[in-house]
Amino acid sequence: MRTLISSAFVSADGVMQDPGGETEYRNAGWTFKEIEFVPEAYELKGTEQEEATALLLGRKSYEAFSPVWPDMAEFPGYNAMPKYVVSTTLTDGQLATNWGETTILRSLDDVAALKQTEGGPIIVHGSIELNHALSDAGLIDRYHLLVFPVLLGSGRRLFSASDVDAQKLKLVDSATYSNGVQKAVYDVVH
Repeated sequence: MRTLISSAFVSADGVMQDPGGETEYRNAGWTFKEIEFVPEAYELKGTEQEEATALLLGRKSYEAFSPVWPDMAEFPGYNAMPKYVVSTTLTDGQLATNWGETTILRSLDDVAALKQTEGGPIIVHGSIELNHALSDAGLIDRYHLLVFPVLLGSGRRLFSASDVDAQKLKLVDSATYSNGVQKAVYDVVH
């Protein structure tokens, strides 16, 4: 069974909305506006590209990333690997033609079936609504979090607010960097 990893930039109060500054969210770009760039704090991102064998995205994140990631030198690993988009509305004709193999999955059952195939880890980037659905369905196996020392108040959060049973996490790796960013890697205890 393949490991499904949710990778996210989150504020100390759990917000993951628009860390890069692409939308009209009032705190857009919060990962770099007030936080000093320290390369070692992002080492996890390079490791993810080396270890992941597939990229899983929700429709909105796919539509945000597919026009820009194929031309970015920072993402050669992601550009080369197969991509899966979970959407009930996206069509094959709407897929980027310059971003490699992309498959549309129509349901969480399709994601569960993908996890049963042979291969290495599947990584989820962005995709807030998809993260909520995957977590609620018990499909996430690991979280790769970079927690930024900022409180954003309002904003869309990584974790679902659904009324579900407690889910235990086991810390398997952590680090704190000079800019206050903390790496926390958790396995979900199933």
